[in-house]
Amino acid sequence: MARDPLDVLHDEVVSCRRCPRLVSWREEVAAHPRASFAGEQYWGRPLPGFGDPGASIVVVGLAPAAHGGNRTGRVFTGDRSGDWLWAAMWRAGLANQPQSASLGDGLVALGAWVTAAVKCAPPANRPAPEERDRCLPYLEREIRLLPRARVLVALGAFAYETCARMLGLRPRPAFRHGLEVKVATGQWLVCSFHPSQQNTFTGRLTAEMLDAVLGRARALAEPAEPLS
Repeated sequence: MARDPLDVLHDEVVSCRRCPRLVSWREEVAAHPRASFAGEQYWGRPLPGFGDPGASIVVVGLAPAAHGGNRTGRVFTGDRSGDWLWAAMWRAGLANQPQSASLGDGLVALGAWVTAAVKCAPPANRPAPEERDRCLPYLEREIRLLPRARVLVALGAFAYETCARMLGLRPRPAFRHGLEVKVATGQWLVCSFHPSQQNTFTGRLTAEMLDAVLGRARALAEPAEPLS
């Protein structure tokens, strides 16, 4: 029996070693856990997307956090950014619970898929352009394998630029929170500031702002028939 294409992609992503700098960094972090996570076994590998294969909304972040997803093995899990995102997803009816702490916590995405532009944790949260480009085919395949996806929510300028490149968006409007662009495929690209501590602690991104973006994404995602 043929394997599910998403499962095949999952295995390819997890085994990827295309970017020497990222491989070295993610494994170095995994070998030397933060004191607060002493004794935990870190994932230390690339992170595939997570969610509902029938998703109409795809949320795209920058990359896994060194002590978040790189530790837990699931994107936006076990860090402050994930706390913010999944709480907002829950309020929007896109998740069954507002917490995302570990693989076994029972989290289920509802009509949504969550992924990242770059699948490995990068030093200082800054992937190099060539690392982004090596990873882009994974994101392209991921989106193609989600036939009901109508709205991509880009969290931050890096995710927006990556999605715009993938979708062939020309001209490319400047990134801003709340930006909405309809692309040639009929899909929508909607932007939010990234729920990083830098943005949430300073008030640059509030819960109300993120809620508004996800609410708009839900509105744009209806109806959710497969794209032709």
